Amino acid sequence: MVRLPCQAGAFYEKSPDALRKQIEACFLHEFGPRKLPRVEDGSRSLISLICPHAGYMFSGPVAANGYYFAAQDVKPNTVIILGPNHTGYGSGVSLMVEGAWRMPFGDVQVDLELAKEIQRASELIDLDENAHRFEHSIEVQLPFLQYVYGQKFSIVPICMMMQDLETGRDVGESIAKAASGKNVLIVASTDMSHYEPQKTAETKDRLAINAILRLDAGELQLTVESNNISMCGYGPVSAAIIASRKLGATQSRLLAYRTSGDITGDRSQVVGYASLAITK
Repeated sequence: MVRLPCQAGAFYEKSPDALRKQIEACFLHEFGPRKLPRVEDGSRSLISLICPHAGYMFSGPVAANGYYFAAQDVKPNTVIILGPNHTGYGSGVSLMVEGAWRMPFGDVQVDLELAKEIQRASELIDLDENAHRFEHSIEVQLPFLQYVYGQKFSIVPICMMMQDLETGRDVGESIAKAASGKNVLIVASTDMSHYEPQKTAETKDRLAINAILRLDAGELQLTVESNNISMCGYGPVSAAIIASRKLGATQSRLLAYRTSGDITGDRSQVVGYASLAITK
Protein backbone atom coordinates (compact mmCIF):
# COMPACT_ATOMS: atom_id res chain seq x y z
CA MET A 1 0.00 0.00 0.00
CA VAL A 2 1.40 3.37 -1.04
CA ARG A 3 -0.03 6.67 0.17
CA LEU A 4 0.61 9.28 -2.54
CA PRO A 5 1.43 12.91 -1.63
CA CYS A 6 -1.47 15.36 -1.83
CA GLN A 7 0.46 18.60 -1.22
CA ALA A 8 3.64 18.22 -3.31
CA GLY A 9 3.77 21.25 -5.57
CA ALA A 10 1.41 23.17 -3.27
CA PHE A 11 2.46 23.35 0.38
CA TYR A 12 6.02 22.42 -0.58
CA GLU A 13 8.04 21.98 -3.76
CA LYS A 14 7.47 18.86 -5.85
CA SER A 15 10.92 18.17 -7.30
CA PRO A 16 13.62 16.85 -4.93
CA ASP A 17 16.13 19.56 -5.89
CA ALA A 18 13.68 22.41 -5.48
CA LEU A 19 12.38 20.94 -2.21
CA ARG A 20 15.89 20.63 -0.79
CA LYS A 21 16.57 24.28 -1.64
CA GLN A 22 13.23 25.32 -0.14
CA ILE A 23 13.92 23.51 3.13
CA GLU A 24 17.44 24.93 3.35
CA ALA A 25 15.99 28.40 2.79
CA CYS A 26 13.66 27.77 5.75
CA PHE A 27 16.63 26.87 7.98
CA LEU A 28 18.58 29.93 6.82
CA HIS A 29 15.60 32.31 7.03
CA GLU A 30 15.71 35.20 9.51
CA PHE A 31 12.82 33.52 11.40
CA GLY A 32 14.56 30.15 11.30
CA PRO A 33 17.70 28.97 13.13
CA ARG A 34 19.81 30.71 10.43
CA LYS A 35 22.03 27.64 10.00
CA LEU A 36 21.71 24.17 8.53
CA PRO A 37 21.23 21.21 10.88
CA ARG A 38 23.64 18.38 11.51
CA VAL A 39 22.52 15.23 13.30
CA GLU A 40 24.48 14.67 16.50
CA ASP A 41 25.21 11.45 18.35
CA GLY A 42 24.18 10.92 21.95
CA SER A 43 21.33 9.77 24.14
CA ARG A 44 17.71 10.73 23.54
CA SER A 45 16.48 13.67 25.62
CA LEU A 46 13.91 15.00 23.13
CA ILE A 47 10.62 13.15 23.49
CA SER A 48 8.18 15.27 21.49
CA LEU A 49 8.33 18.06 18.97
CA ILE A 50 5.41 20.39 18.24
CA CYS A 51 5.52 21.89 14.75
CA PRO A 52 3.24 23.81 12.37
CA HIS A 53 1.90 22.41 9.11
CA ALA A 54 1.08 25.31 6.77
CA GLY A 55 2.72 25.94 3.43
CA TYR A 56 6.48 26.21 3.79
CA MET A 57 6.51 29.84 2.63
CA PHE A 58 4.42 30.69 5.71
CA SER A 59 5.38 28.26 8.49
CA GLY A 60 8.55 26.64 7.16
CA PRO A 61 11.02 28.83 9.08
CA VAL A 62 9.20 28.19 12.37
CA ALA A 63 9.15 24.45 11.69
CA ALA A 64 12.86 24.61 10.85
CA ASN A 65 13.60 25.75 14.40
CA GLY A 66 12.01 22.57 15.67
CA TYR A 67 13.85 20.29 13.30
CA TYR A 68 17.15 22.04 13.98
CA PHE A 69 16.64 21.28 17.66
CA ALA A 70 15.72 17.67 16.83
CA ALA A 71 18.89 17.24 14.80
CA GLN A 72 20.98 17.89 17.90
CA ASP A 73 19.43 14.84 19.55
CA VAL A 74 19.97 11.21 18.60
CA LYS A 75 18.33 10.02 15.38
CA PRO A 76 15.08 8.10 16.08
CA ASN A 77 14.25 4.76 14.56
CA THR A 78 10.56 5.66 14.31
CA VAL A 79 8.68 8.98 14.33
CA ILE A 80 5.09 8.90 15.59
CA ILE A 81 3.31 11.80 13.88
CA LEU A 82 0.04 13.06 15.33
CA GLY A 83 -2.01 15.41 13.20
CA PRO A 84 -5.54 16.86 13.22
CA ASN A 85 -8.10 15.75 10.65
CA HIS A 86 -9.03 18.71 8.44
CA THR A 87 -10.92 16.73 5.78
CA GLY A 88 -13.59 14.87 7.76
CA TYR A 89 -12.69 11.57 6.09
CA GLY A 90 -12.12 8.43 8.13
CA SER A 91 -12.62 7.51 11.76
CA GLY A 92 -12.44 9.66 14.86
CA VAL A 93 -8.84 8.56 15.41
CA SER A 94 -7.28 6.91 12.37
CA LEU A 95 -4.06 4.94 12.27
CA MET A 96 -2.33 3.66 9.14
CA VAL A 97 -0.45 0.49 10.08
CA GLU A 98 1.33 -0.64 6.94
CA GLY A 99 2.69 0.48 3.61
CA ALA A 100 4.64 3.57 2.66
CA TRP A 101 4.17 7.29 2.14
CA ARG A 102 5.58 8.38 -1.21
CA MET A 103 7.39 11.72 -1.01
CA PRO A 104 9.66 13.70 -3.38
CA PHE A 105 12.72 12.53 -1.40
CA GLY A 106 11.58 8.89 -1.54
CA ASP A 107 9.23 6.50 0.24
CA VAL A 108 8.84 6.47 4.03
CA GLN A 109 7.80 3.13 5.49
CA VAL A 110 5.16 2.73 8.20
CA ASP A 111 6.42 0.88 11.29
CA LEU A 112 3.96 -2.02 11.21
CA GLU A 113 4.95 -3.54 14.54
CA LEU A 114 4.84 -0.32 16.57
CA ALA A 115 1.63 0.84 14.87
CA LYS A 116 -0.12 -2.39 15.82
CA GLU A 117 1.17 -2.15 19.39
CA ILE A 118 -0.29 1.35 19.71
CA GLN A 119 -3.61 0.26 18.24
CA ARG A 120 -3.86 -2.77 20.55
CA ALA A 121 -3.21 -0.57 23.60
CA SER A 122 -5.98 1.88 22.63
CA GLU A 123 -9.74 1.75 23.03
CA LEU A 124 -10.34 4.47 20.43
CA ILE A 125 -7.81 4.18 17.61
CA ASP A 126 -9.13 2.59 14.40
CA LEU A 127 -7.14 1.14 11.53
CA ASP A 128 -8.19 3.47 8.71
CA GLU A 129 -6.22 4.69 5.70
CA ASN A 130 -8.99 6.94 4.33
CA ALA A 131 -8.38 9.73 6.85
CA HIS A 132 -4.80 10.05 5.62
CA ARG A 133 -5.43 10.17 1.88
CA PHE A 134 -6.00 13.93 1.55
CA GLU A 135 -4.77 15.16 4.94
CA HIS A 136 -1.82 17.57 4.94
CA SER A 137 -0.99 17.92 8.66
CA ILE A 138 1.16 14.77 8.81
CA GLU A 139 2.46 14.89 5.25
CA VAL A 140 4.15 18.30 5.53
CA GLN A 141 6.35 17.05 8.40
CA LEU A 142 7.93 14.33 6.26
CA PRO A 143 10.21 16.39 3.98
CA PHE A 144 11.78 18.07 7.02
CA LEU A 145 12.25 14.68 8.69
CA GLN A 146 13.79 13.24 5.54
CA TYR A 147 16.08 16.22 5.12
CA VAL A 148 17.35 15.86 8.68
CA TYR A 149 17.40 12.06 9.06
CA GLY A 150 17.67 10.72 5.51
CA GLN A 151 15.69 7.62 4.62
CA LYS A 152 16.54 5.36 7.55
CA PHE A 153 13.53 5.94 9.77
CA SER A 154 9.94 4.77 9.76
CA ILE A 155 6.72 6.48 10.83
CA VAL A 156 3.46 5.82 12.63
CA PRO A 157 0.83 8.31 11.32
CA ILE A 158 -2.16 9.02 13.58
CA CYS A 159 -4.89 11.39 12.37
CA MET A 160 -7.22 12.81 15.04
CA MET A 161 -10.69 14.11 14.26
CA MET A 162 -11.68 13.65 17.92
CA GLN A 163 -9.57 16.04 20.00
CA ASP A 164 -11.13 16.03 23.47
CA LEU A 165 -9.09 15.30 26.58
CA GLU A 166 -10.38 11.74 26.97
CA THR A 167 -9.27 10.95 23.42
CA GLY A 168 -5.93 12.65 23.95
CA ARG A 169 -5.40 10.61 27.10
CA ASP A 170 -6.22 7.33 25.34
CA VAL A 171 -3.92 8.11 22.42
CA GLY A 172 -1.11 9.47 24.59
CA GLU A 173 -1.16 6.58 27.03
CA SER A 174 -1.27 4.05 24.19
CA ILE A 175 1.75 5.67 22.56
CA ALA A 176 3.65 5.72 25.85
CA LYS A 177 2.92 2.06 26.52
CA ALA A 178 4.00 0.96 23.04
CA ALA A 179 7.01 3.30 22.75
CA SER A 180 8.51 2.67 26.18
CA GLY A 181 12.12 1.56 25.84
CA LYS A 182 12.21 2.26 22.10
CA ASN A 183 14.11 4.93 20.16
CA VAL A 184 11.04 6.95 19.16
CA LEU A 185 10.31 10.63 18.51
CA ILE A 186 6.78 12.03 18.72
CA VAL A 187 5.79 14.92 16.45
CA ALA A 188 2.52 16.76 17.12
CA SER A 189 1.41 18.79 14.11
CA THR A 190 -0.61 21.95 14.72
CA ASP A 191 -1.09 25.54 13.71
CA MET A 192 -2.17 28.05 16.33
CA SER A 193 -4.84 30.80 15.99
CA HIS A 194 -6.49 31.10 12.59
CA TYR A 195 -7.54 34.35 10.88
CA GLU A 196 -7.32 36.66 13.86
CA PRO A 197 -5.74 40.14 14.01
CA GLN A 198 -2.06 39.87 14.89
CA LYS A 199 -2.33 41.14 18.47
CA THR A 200 -5.35 38.95 19.21
CA ALA A 201 -3.61 35.88 17.80
CA GLU A 202 -0.46 36.57 19.81
CA THR A 203 -2.44 36.99 23.03
CA LYS A 204 -4.50 33.84 22.55
CA ASP A 205 -1.56 31.76 21.35
CA ARG A 206 0.53 32.77 24.36
CA LEU A 207 -2.18 31.32 26.63
CA ALA A 208 -2.06 27.99 24.81
CA ILE A 209 1.74 27.99 24.66
CA ASN A 210 1.95 28.61 28.40
CA ALA A 211 -0.18 25.51 29.04
CA ILE A 212 2.14 23.47 26.82
CA LEU A 213 5.18 24.85 28.63
CA ARG A 214 3.62 23.62 31.88
CA LEU A 215 3.04 20.20 30.27
CA ASP A 216 -0.59 20.36 31.29
CA ALA A 217 -2.90 18.76 28.73
CA GLY A 218 -6.00 19.52 30.77
CA GLU A 219 -5.08 23.18 31.04
CA LEU A 220 -4.42 23.30 27.30
CA GLN A 221 -7.85 21.87 26.53
CA LEU A 222 -9.60 24.26 28.93
CA THR A 223 -7.61 27.24 27.64
CA VAL A 224 -8.43 26.50 24.01
CA GLU A 225 -12.13 26.01 24.76
CA SER A 226 -12.66 28.91 27.17
CA ASN A 227 -10.77 31.42 25.04
CA ASN A 228 -12.13 30.26 21.69
CA ILE A 229 -8.64 29.60 20.33
CA SER A 230 -8.79 28.20 16.81
CA MET A 231 -5.73 25.96 17.32
CA CYS A 232 -6.42 23.11 14.91
CA GLY A 233 -4.23 20.44 16.56
CA TYR A 234 -4.81 20.84 20.27
CA GLY A 235 -5.81 17.15 20.46
CA PRO A 236 -2.54 15.89 18.97
CA VAL A 237 -0.60 18.26 21.25
CA SER A 238 -2.57 17.03 24.27
CA ALA A 239 -1.79 13.42 23.35
CA ALA A 240 1.90 14.29 22.90
CA ILE A 241 2.02 15.96 26.32
CA ILE A 242 0.41 12.95 28.01
CA ALA A 243 2.69 10.48 26.23
CA SER A 244 5.76 12.61 26.95
CA ARG A 245 5.08 12.85 30.67
CA LYS A 246 4.65 9.08 30.92
CA LEU A 247 7.92 8.66 28.99
CA GLY A 248 9.81 10.83 31.46
CA ALA A 249 9.41 14.40 30.20
CA THR A 250 10.11 17.11 32.75
CA GLN A 251 10.17 20.31 30.72
CA SER A 252 8.97 22.05 27.58
CA ARG A 253 10.69 24.81 25.64
CA LEU A 254 9.40 27.33 23.12
CA LEU A 255 11.74 27.35 20.14
CA ALA A 256 9.95 29.82 17.86
CA TYR A 257 6.67 31.66 17.41
CA ARG A 258 5.61 33.74 14.41
CA THR A 259 2.49 34.48 12.41
CA SER A 260 1.71 34.57 8.73
CA GLY A 261 1.59 38.35 9.14
CA ASP A 262 5.28 38.38 10.05
CA ILE A 263 5.94 36.78 6.65
CA THR A 264 3.50 38.68 4.43
CA GLY A 265 3.23 41.97 6.29
CA ASP A 266 -0.57 41.70 6.39
CA ARG A 267 -1.39 41.52 10.10
CA SER A 268 -5.15 42.00 9.80
CA GLN A 269 -5.98 38.26 9.59
CA VAL A 270 -3.12 35.96 10.55
CA VAL A 271 -2.40 32.33 11.38
CA GLY A 272 -0.04 31.58 14.27
CA TYR A 273 2.81 29.09 14.13
CA ALA A 274 4.85 27.68 17.01
CA SER A 275 7.61 25.12 17.49
CA LEU A 276 8.18 23.62 20.92
CA ALA A 277 10.34 20.81 22.29
CA ILE A 278 9.33 18.51 25.14
CA THR A 279 12.37 16.94 26.79
CA LYS A 280 13.52 14.83 29.71
